[in-house]
Amino acid sequence: MLVRNLVSETEVENLKYTRQMSDMLTVMLRAVLTRSVILSVLLLFSNAHGLPVAGIYSERVPVANESDAERSQAFKNALRIVLVRATGEQRYLSHPAVLEALENAQSYVEAIRYFSETVVPASSSRENGPQQALPEATVQPSVVENSDGLMLDPVQQRQVPPTTIEQRFIEVEFSSVLIERMLADAQMPLWDSNRPSVLIWMALQDESGNRSLMTSDINNDIVDHIKGFADARGLPVLFPVLDFEDRRNLSEDLVWRLDEQAIRTASLRYGADSILTGRLHFTSSGELVGLWQFQFQGDTETFDGFSTDLEGYLNAPLERITARLAQYFAILPDADLSASVILRVDGISDLQDYSALMAYVGGLGLVDSVATSQVAAEQLDLRLGLVGDPQQLYELIALDRDLLPIESSMAVSSGFLHYRWTR
Repeated sequence: MLVRNLVSETEVENLKYTRQMSDMLTVMLRAVLTRSVILSVLLLFSNAHGLPVAGIYSERVPVANESDAERSQAFKNALRIVLVRATGEQRYLSHPAVLEALENAQSYVEAIRYFSETVVPASSSRENGPQQALPEATVQPSVVENSDGLMLDPVQQRQVPPTTIEQRFIEVEFSSVLIERMLADAQMPLWDSNRPSVLIWMALQDESGNRSLMTSDINNDIVDHIKGFADARGLPVLFPVLDFEDRRNLSEDLVWRLDEQAIRTASLRYGADSILTGRLHFTSSGELVGLWQFQFQGDTETFDGFSTDLEGYLNAPLERITARLAQYFAILPDADLSASVILRVDGISDLQDYSALMAYVGGLGLVDSVATSQVAAEQLDLRLGLVGDPQQLYELIALDRDLLPIESSMAVSSGFLHYRWTR
């Protein structure tokens, strides 16, 4: 979507008087640079909230060679992943417009890059860690014999370094403009790049009834699978650090019981927009059973978990919550929903603030046009044309911390939003 930043000469003149103040501010910022870096890291940890997702329209896929046929199939595979990431749901892959786009995937390509990486084939990684998704033709058996040609027992096999191969990849960058136009023409939703974060807690119980909290060092197969899913879908996920404070606030038993209040309290320090909590029991027959709980926007949903394999057990809740978040925040191009809103922003003290604000507003997927309405001291009024309604814009802005709402003078229903610039 194109956003026009309209700045008149008069408006620029009104802001020039702050240049000296901006220079002084620069000197002060340099003096506290080290402290600012530290604070930025702490804020990233403690105030996650909505996070901008990069690379929505690019994807890498494995290829056997660089032939035209292999490249054409790779374009189709990569576009399929990108379209699911852009809409948030797999169900749109069966839409006629999407099927047509997939058959003409090359027309959406902007740039490509070939490269190679050393990877562990799936057959070798089963005994040595998480599996890598590779084409069937590239999978090679792992070594299970010693130097004398004798078969190794299972314990010895686990100590054998995994076999690795050189895998060729193609990275494809697609045109966001063309994809968004296709989705709009087909009346399909578009999920903005600023997306809600999800904090994930899990309690695990083995066959003997012993319980533990999921950690990345012990349960790396679970964590890696969740990260892989999140990367493919453009879903910002967070994992608790499980330090002293976490373990004091939330025990294995409280997570296992899906204690809603205890989980919410322990999660406050992470500032996530939603919380997914799961419990997983490994039965003696090899089945995985449990429960899941999802907290979002003040609502709590609990649902069953069951599968015969780990991938199935984890994918089901991740698919479910991703679809819910996408449906909540996705933009549906509908002329009947178009509206305008006045966005009043305090704290715009110089041209740098002005430019940063305009770039921020222009990056909001709901915004179709921007016009400066009024400039007064450190206050700026913008008239925004929306593809949606003011309530959607309000909730989208709430995903991050650049704009702090001034609730006392805000009237969302009448199209007036009032904030303070905090960047």
